[in-house]
Amino acid sequence: MSGPTQERPQDLDRHILRRETHSARSGAAVIAAFVVAVAALYFMLESMLAALGQPTWLASPGMMLQWIADLPGDTPRALLAAAGVLLALFGLIFLCHGILPGRRARHIISHPRVAIVVDDEVVASALAKTARVAAGVTREQVMVVVSARQVQVNVRPTSGIPLSESQIQGAVEAQVADMGLNPVPSVSVKLADSGVIGV
Repeated sequence: MSGPTQERPQDLDRHILRRETHSARSGAAVIAAFVVAVAALYFMLESMLAALGQPTWLASPGMMLQWIADLPGDTPRALLAAAGVLLALFGLIFLCHGILPGRRARHIISHPRVAIVVDDEVVASALAKTARVAAGVTREQVMVVVSARQVQVNVRPTSGIPLSESQIQGAVEAQVADMGLNPVPSVSVKLADSGVIGV
């Protein structure tokens, strides 16, 4: 009998699948920690120099706080605006990185016994072949883009040969269903207005 702290296989599979389909936050965390550490070391250095009566390296913490309190002062408005936009941009990037799921370009293939993760490029290649066979065109005439929730199939028909958009979409949707992708993407097919000359 497994103990209460032992992780069940289903939970372990779920954890592995999530780790393989979502990007880690370690990169942003390392950058944030580095910036905070550098700022803390700098303030500690300036505080030590001020306590020893030595000249400041750049500016003492008191001078910095006074400069911030006196803003805008004689500081150029354009410089302040640029700095504000830059800080807001960095803050937005870190905020989005922390809140958004950060999905990798991968899908899970449902299977009762094993955990299967496949790259979206592999899925796109398989679906492009299905669309190509359904449309009766060459490899260069089909382009498939796979995202987390959508499959976009772009087909350039051969001039003079009409194609059925619904037939291509049905074939691709059937292939998506056979793959058992999770999450299940919707399929949309777009036929180009201009065709290519057949050989």
